[in-house]
Amino acid sequence: MSKRDYYEVLGVSRTATDTEIKSAYRRLAIRFHPDKNPGDASAEEKFKEAAEAYTVLSDTEQRHRYDRFGHAGVSGGAGQTWGAPGFGGIEDILGDLFGFGDVFGGGRGGSRRSAAQRGADLRYDLEITLEEAFKGMTAQLRIPRLESCETCSGKGAAPGTEPENCSTCGGTGQVRYQQGFFSVARTCQPCHGSGRVIKTPCEECRGAGRIEREKQMEVKIPAGVETGSRLRVQGEGESGTQGGPSGDLYVVIHLAEHERFERQGSNLYASQPLTFAQAALGSDIYVQTIDGEEKIKIPTGTQTGTVFRIKGNGMPVLGGRGRGDLFVAVSVVTPTSLTREQRKLLEQLAVVENKDLEDKGLVDKVRDIFG
Repeated sequence: MSKRDYYEVLGVSRTATDTEIKSAYRRLAIRFHPDKNPGDASAEEKFKEAAEAYTVLSDTEQRHRYDRFGHAGVSGGAGQTWGAPGFGGIEDILGDLFGFGDVFGGGRGGSRRSAAQRGADLRYDLEITLEEAFKGMTAQLRIPRLESCETCSGKGAAPGTEPENCSTCGGTGQVRYQQGFFSVARTCQPCHGSGRVIKTPCEECRGAGRIEREKQMEVKIPAGVETGSRLRVQGEGESGTQGGPSGDLYVVIHLAEHERFERQGSNLYASQPLTFAQAALGSDIYVQTIDGEEKIKIPTGTQTGTVFRIKGNGMPVLGGRGRGDLFVAVSVVTPTSLTREQRKLLEQLAVVENKDLEDKGLVDKVRDIFG
């Protein structure tokens, strides 16, 4: 079953503020949390759905990718089973929304949150010709991205050293203190909740664990792609942090305008000029297709705007079999300059046509007289 739109899940508009998103999620999380609905599979599923939506929409970068690419843009980034906030009970929901962990001593202890994060997805816009889309191709891409630092293996610490437990939180990622009847836990600021600090940063990446580099790669473009087609190259986005998985690369296809053909789906459309003689007398002509020529028969008396269908001469069906069709609209071309012989022949034709019109007029008059 396809996922529902995240904005629809939370019941907010696509222009909702962070505060509105958080408020909407808080209502749903408290309403459908499994602790309040034991044994209710439907409520648990709604809680998971709301948590996943909140995970994405509350993160500026993920929300931006979701707005552009939909669920494909954040696939794999939602995190845990009940959404990336990692909630286990009502107290954890309050902790995420209001900044404290457990209340009345009801927390789950001081386990350190994982610092591993998935790398960002990347988008590459690739323009190709209609002929390249027809045949398929291998594109050579140069992708600027953040890659794991080879010097420190992405740890951020200088070779020969390791990140150490944070002395402030003791490696838990949280600082706890008693406030009246409340046992309050807040994210540790010195280690940003990771529980680890780098005393000797790597000189290559300056402790970031990642370095910006340009990756050269080949991407196969299948036959039949069209403008708007998106190709996902798994694991070729930016590297994750602290051992997290890499994001994905999305190659978005744009077809350059073609001088002869217009494309609609797998079908192609083109125009074909005809001389007056070809249209009036009929003729066999050769029409240029995307991959060669095809002979078509022009019937006697063909008019401008007549469309001929040439089956199987369109574009390949992406991911399927066969090809679309080519539709050719003909137009009768009136010559703008005539040779002496052409003019003489046309004048003779004009005399014959005028005589035919006069004879037709006489017949109509006789019919009017005698009924």
